[in-house]
Amino acid sequence: MSRHLKTGQKNRATYIYYNTDGDRVFELKPGENGVTETDIELLHSMDDAEVDDQRRYEYRVPAHLDAYHDGDGEEAGDRNNLLADNSTNPERLLISQEDEAAYADRLLQLGKAMNSLQPQQRALFEKVYVQRRTNVDIAAEEGVTEAAIRNRLKKIREKLKKYLL
Repeated sequence: MSRHLKTGQKNRATYIYYNTDGDRVFELKPGENGVTETDIELLHSMDDAEVDDQRRYEYRVPAHLDAYHDGDGEEAGDRNNLLADNSTNPERLLISQEDEAAYADRLLQLGKAMNSLQPQQRALFEKVYVQRRTNVDIAAEEGVTEAAIRNRLKKIREKLKKYLL
């Protein structure tokens, strides 16, 4: 596996790892205590990924922190919209989660409400709200007055209100 590592193979002498307090945790030397070149390559790939993540963080966060906030006027015009990453904006993530939960809850309520309707009421609901047909058109089709359709719709709305409000 040929790979270009951040530290060349000639310069791999001793690897010393420290904890966050700065205390030495352990030391590795290639070829000693069962430490193989594969182990070193794995450590390098992990370190490389961490270094790359830190570089991205240091570049993006301080320089483009304003890109995560909404603004008007001159402040908004100075931002590069391509650098704004709203997928990691904690505020937007929380709001979207709340919105999704509220939407799911509302759908559940709507499902219960629709299940409470009789088949004829569901058919009338579909004609009015899905197919967008007029009361007069539906009344002519069913051979009843337009007032009868209005009364049926009123009963449907009252029944749905119990579940949706």
